[in-house]
Amino acid sequence: MAGDGGYSAAMPDFGHAMRSEWPLDPAITYLNHGTVGATPRRVLELQRSITDEIERQPARFMLRELADAHADMTTPSRMRVAAAAVAEFVGVSGDLLFVDNITAGANAVLRSFPFDRGDEIAVTNLGYGGVVNAATYVTRTIGGPLRTIELPQPGAPRADYVDAIAAGLGEKTRLLIVDHLTPGTALILPLAEIAAVCRDRGVLVLADGAHVPGNIAVDIESFGVDWYVANLHKWAWAPRSAGLLWAAKHHHSYLHPTVISWGLDHGITAEFDLLGTRDPSHFLAAPFAIELMNEFGGADGASTVRRYNHDLAWWAGQYLTDRWGTRFTTPEEMIGSMVNVRLPSHLGTTSEDAEQVRAALENDNIEVPVYAGVDELSMRVSAQIYCDRSDIERLGDAVLKLPV
Repeated sequence: MAGDGGYSAAMPDFGHAMRSEWPLDPAITYLNHGTVGATPRRVLELQRSITDEIERQPARFMLRELADAHADMTTPSRMRVAAAAVAEFVGVSGDLLFVDNITAGANAVLRSFPFDRGDEIAVTNLGYGGVVNAATYVTRTIGGPLRTIELPQPGAPRADYVDAIAAGLGEKTRLLIVDHLTPGTALILPLAEIAAVCRDRGVLVLADGAHVPGNIAVDIESFGVDWYVANLHKWAWAPRSAGLLWAAKHHHSYLHPTVISWGLDHGITAEFDLLGTRDPSHFLAAPFAIELMNEFGGADGASTVRRYNHDLAWWAGQYLTDRWGTRFTTPEEMIGSMVNVRLPSHLGTTSEDAEQVRAALENDNIEVPVYAGVDELSMRVSAQIYCDRSDIERLGDAVLKLPV
């Protein structure tokens, strides 16, 4: 694909030439980067070097260098140095907190927030199930309702999503959980506009950016949300599992991780950095993963990686639906490095049908998630710099060969 879409001659040689940079099985057409990520070899090597360093002097590393749990520390802790590098990448000037993943970050927010009895939490029909489950649990503990706001499926203009949020909020809604980039439908939602509507209604916003860092450019503090959680082990290439949590300053006083340990009363960063004995290497390797993305991107750094992935995903949406005779109407501005495409109607509509299609493709050495919608199946195709158009073409052929 290098040379397509107006790329200059200096465009890095992405596509299958990059496969050796990942330990992926070369027999697999891997179009599912978004689910749990895929870590480059060099990042894994760096992570192993960190664990080796820990083992040379475990007590010093884990107890005296890792986290700001000691008032007499004279140099920044290792976790804070790593957090500062990641913060710059995602547009955070203040404290960035590390969490295991977005589910852990969302739980920290929901289980710390001082809800009143009967408060309502709102989620959307496009939200991630694990976070929706956390909201369900919390509403049970506070005796309040869980409201589900119906958002349009792929194909609607951006403004329709803002309008749906505005119409869906209730008089007693205290907090909205909304995806910045929806997990199954792969839509970039207009987060700043949604947050503005919520502010006007006095509703707090917890943004789920699980798929955002490394997928699209992000400036967290510009969105006007109250909290933002994201993963680094998906599109930012960090080892599994590594996530982040940002909270507006006025929420810091009550915010705690779900595990209370030695960081208590040493400040919010120490509290999140020091949850007892655990492997910190995935967090500490995250800055190098970002550096590697910038290195692979050449002169324009990570933006070149994002641009390649976006262009491949956008092309895939058009190519596959043309090939299969289905519809593709999603605006380009709502697509990052993933795209949701409708499958031919004869393949079914149910969750069982979706699993049969996914399993059949896996048997053909193609990894891609398949979803059941209201009356059709769809699949989410992830583009990463180790993929190229031939992978999409192979998927197109394989779907047409599936039995009716």
